[in-house]
Amino acid sequence: MAIKILLPIDLSSPASWVKPMAEAQKMLQGGGELHVVSVLPDFGMSMVGTFFKAGFEQTALHQFGEALRKWVKQNVPGSIEVHPHVLHGNVYDEILRAADKLEVDVIIMAAHRPEARDYLLGPNVARVVRHAKQSVYVVRD
Repeated sequence: MAIKILLPIDLSSPASWVKPMAEAQKMLQGGGELHVVSVLPDFGMSMVGTFFKAGFEQTALHQFGEALRKWVKQNVPGSIEVHPHVLHGNVYDEILRAADKLEVDVIIMAAHRPEARDYLLGPNVARVVRHAKQSVYVVRD
């Protein structure tokens, strides 16, 4: 059965993609599509943006996209149909939006062992699990 998988990754954290990528490969043995997404957070408050040069955000998004394409080339086997996507904004909101827009069947995400602060703040994975319309496969590190 061919499926569509959304794989959110943090390019700076192999723990966010090593095990989830292995699980995605297993699921895609029968065919399907892999949508790899990485989110570049926005500035948050608009006044923060005034501290950066004009065009900084566009340059950062371009460089982020290049880094994601390089990651895909190095980490996704050629036999898998893959589509990289650079997202920009709030991490969990962008993941949820992409899952809906791309009409994926499942989101595969990594999660670390919970710490006390996670119970108070709620990590991105917990928010995605709570609000996604799709199944979410959480892979522990």
